[in-house]
Amino acid sequence: MITVRVADSRDTRAIATVQVESWRVAYAGLIPDDVLDRLDIDRNTTHRTDRWDEMHSDPRSVELLAEVDGELAGWASFGACRDEDRATWGEILAFYALPGFWGRGVGHALMAEVERRLSDSGFIDCSLWVLDGNTRAAEFYERHGWREDGATKADETTVPGVTLFDRRRVKTLTPEDSSSNR
Repeated sequence: MITVRVADSRDTRAIATVQVESWRVAYAGLIPDDVLDRLDIDRNTTHRTDRWDEMHSDPRSVELLAEVDGELAGWASFGACRDEDRATWGEILAFYALPGFWGRGVGHALMAEVERRLSDSGFIDCSLWVLDGNTRAAEFYERHGWREDGATKADETTVPGVTLFDRRRVKTLTPEDSSSNR
């Protein structure tokens, strides 16, 4: 059984685990191997713990954890959009499932809850960024109604010393997105 719950500051290690383990598989061949090899759960946990209050100063900034039969399976983070041209929009900031749970409904359960909560927070239009070449993620988002809008960006801050190229996807949430999982 898949459950999705709101994460809190005690969950920073779980969040770091999902991020590091999923990045190593999902981004193999897209991000240099030496960068993926240097990812560290302990360092990521400390960084998240130290910045938790800052990252959640806006009450619309939420992180969710997905579990399958009580076992950690996925993580999503969302809130107000960071893009200057989308100031009133919501944004999915991070969205990952542990590779062992790919294709088992974890992503769908997380997406349904993220969309419901974004809608409940008053966001009608939302965006997310996908690493160029990440076909698996792009196809997942496409199946869930997220469409490319043509915007691209060179991200030089996520991985210091590496320029990542991202493509934006957008979706207008409907009333069904808000009520589908209640």
